[in-house]
Amino acid sequence: MSELRRIGVIGAGQMGRGIAHVCALAGLDVTITDSNAEALAQAKGVIEASLSRQVVRGRIHEDDKAAALARIDPAADLAALRDCDMAIEAATEKEEVKREIYGRLVPLLKPEALIATNTSSISITRLAAATDRPGKFIGMHFMNPVPVMTLVELIRGIATDEATFAATRDLALKLGKTPVAAEDFPAFIVNRILLPMINEAVYTLYEGVGTVEAIDTAMKLGANHPMGPLELADFIGLDTCLSVMQVLYEGLADSKYRPCPLLVKYVEAGWLGRKAERGFYDYHGDRPVPTR
Repeated sequence: MSELRRIGVIGAGQMGRGIAHVCALAGLDVTITDSNAEALAQAKGVIEASLSRQVVRGRIHEDDKAAALARIDPAADLAALRDCDMAIEAATEKEEVKREIYGRLVPLLKPEALIATNTSSISITRLAAATDRPGKFIGMHFMNPVPVMTLVELIRGIATDEATFAATRDLALKLGKTPVAAEDFPAFIVNRILLPMINEAVYTLYEGVGTVEAIDTAMKLGANHPMGPLELADFIGLDTCLSVMQVLYEGLADSKYRPCPLLVKYVEAGWLGRKAERGFYDYHGDRPVPTR
């Protein structure tokens, strides 16, 4: 399989922007698309701000920033991805949304193009079956924030061929990431371990064992975590946390993965964390304030 040179990114949210950022910085041409016109319009500016922070910190040069931005092409239509060597889907963590995207994307791609999904929990085998190329379909789960976190989970579906895995692994290395192979079980490796811990922290809050501040302080100082589990949940997005827990609960049929009712309530209220400016903390002021 030839080297991947042109990457399409579907989704201009936090993850999609981060993926476009690292691909462009690694010298790849990137087309980023999103059905949300506002998110797409803001994408390049947000990426520029992120690159500027890297310049200030001495991680890249001003010339690197300018070259990376020149390689990023925002496009409103999926048809702009027709020449891509790989399309990386980074849409919301809902299976029906991803399937709908593949239905529109697949007829536009060249036959040899690979498709990767940045899903954090959904079956790769099942998603691949919604396309015309299960052998060329793979899970490529980046960690958030993408420009900072070095891990990428690579997940084969049952039909993923070895050439697809090898090409995706080479791409991850080109991006400066450390690829780790994971089997196609619900939530893979990181979220299989991380999200139940976050869910248990929410249960600890729900049952009144500790306050938001007490739980986060205890885990930062007692387990040496850089960020408390409730603060981390806000950073990830409480809707994403809930989606992953639902995938674990439904996929493994074990009561230990039951989403905490308090997590469900926060999502129902629209308190989704940092992106909504309110979750387990309120972010409207100069410093986050616990909401419980």
